[in-house]
Amino acid sequence: MIIAQLPRFHLFLSPSHFNLLNHRSKPPVSLARTLFSFPPKSNLATVEPIPLPVSDSSDLEEDAPVEIPLDKLFVPPDTDISRDDLTARILKGSNIVLSKYARDAQVAQADYVKSSVRTEDCPADGLPEFALVGRSNVGKSSLLNSLVRRKRLALTSKKPGKTQCINHFRINDNWYLVDLPGYGYASAPHELKQDWNKFTKDYFLNRSTLVSVFLLVDASIPPKQIDLDYASWLGQNQVPMTMVFTKCDKRKKKKNGGKRPEENIKEFQDLIQGFFETTPPWIMTSSVTNQGRDEILLHMAQLRNYWLKH
Repeated sequence: MIIAQLPRFHLFLSPSHFNLLNHRSKPPVSLARTLFSFPPKSNLATVEPIPLPVSDSSDLEEDAPVEIPLDKLFVPPDTDISRDDLTARILKGSNIVLSKYARDAQVAQADYVKSSVRTEDCPADGLPEFALVGRSNVGKSSLLNSLVRRKRLALTSKKPGKTQCINHFRINDNWYLVDLPGYGYASAPHELKQDWNKFTKDYFLNRSTLVSVFLLVDASIPPKQIDLDYASWLGQNQVPMTMVFTKCDKRKKKKNGGKRPEENIKEFQDLIQGFFETTPPWIMTSSVTNQGRDEILLHMAQLRNYWLKH
């Protein structure tokens, strides 16, 4: 099995980007820095890279681990990285370390609640939520259906741009998955695209119960400028973000001029380095093989439980 060497990521734990507290009532800077403080970078500099566990895939050509230096991992708050089992706690196909908050991750119940076109019309029960957003046809609805193990909870369509509202799905009666309109659909009317952009960005900036945005990027193709621009906007506006690389089951042979998903992921990461002080956590996924499904749910669980506690 061959997995291309992924880029050496920066730790994504600055108060500006991984602020799991209420966006509208941020803590004093001193408190935020205390909550998200970790061992000095120099303490990690001499540590050897850790081989990253990866999901099995029968159509890969050879076998080689992805290596990520310890100081490039996403380490959640209140997580002991000195334990001997650190390697085993790295989620497959990601740079994310599991913490003590990674519990109650499985989906037992999923229900559609409502669709809104204004942030103020979204559910007002105060439950934490995670928003899925990405370019049209990136596989957003398919991923949502995979996460909840339901084939048609979120409508999938052969026509991109079908999602036109902020769609809330209540999970286990205690948190939400939110399906947002896809961006970049060329055939959508200009006025409609403007409306989507306006209410989506308003949601990001003003939704106090938003724990994190999960930005979906198609790993089967080279990076698109529109995805780079969207990632840049989220970073500049200090919106917590995890990058979800989709369609990682689609593998093109080098002899035909195509790039493997790992190569496209590396290129994307290289291109966004200038947008962020630190690089967001990332996960490789496939709605076809369910690669990354459990990893996303565990990551959401630890973010959610930390958010609820603090």
